[in-house]
Amino acid sequence: MSSVSQYFSGMFKGIWSLLTGMSVTLKELFAKKVTQQYPENRKTLEMSPRFKGVLIMPHDENNEHACTACGICQMNCPNGTIKVLSKMIETEDGKKKKILDQHQYDLGMCTFCNLCVITCPQDAIIFDQDFENSVFTHSRLRMRLNKEGSKLREKKKPAPVAKPAPEKAAEPPAEASADKDNETKE
Repeated sequence: MSSVSQYFSGMFKGIWSLLTGMSVTLKELFAKKVTQQYPENRKTLEMSPRFKGVLIMPHDENNEHACTACGICQMNCPNGTIKVLSKMIETEDGKKKKILDQHQYDLGMCTFCNLCVITCPQDAIIFDQDFENSVFTHSRLRMRLNKEGSKLREKKKPAPVAKPAPEKAAEPPAEASADKDNETKE
């Protein structure tokens, strides 16, 4: 291919690329505009279901949570945003048990990768839809996720189902046992 034909080929490819980009721009120019009137529409604002705002630990009405202090979220956090502090207690029956003392979270370091939520075996932490996190000091971005005095939510075991008593094997009919006796005699 000669240098002149390469020159014109490159020029036409460039023009085609420019026209393709301009067509996208023209479509957006005439599309209907959607403007969110934030912060006036704060009460009606709907975030995408996939949006990740702030990490939270849901508690029920009895101030109980599902975290067992296993530390898997802390291990999977790529930049050390989460710290799980646990303590050992002795239960009523004399066994030692590890419980959650503090679940610390630093929002300022979080990359919102969702690895902590995905790997939590108890589904104890989730991302909330809250997105207004502007503060004047970095220390306000460090949070404790478990509330003061909160306890582990024990999973309730289903009530045992009563099994029916095993039935005795049904005795063969009298004719069948008589036939077996005849077969053994012959």
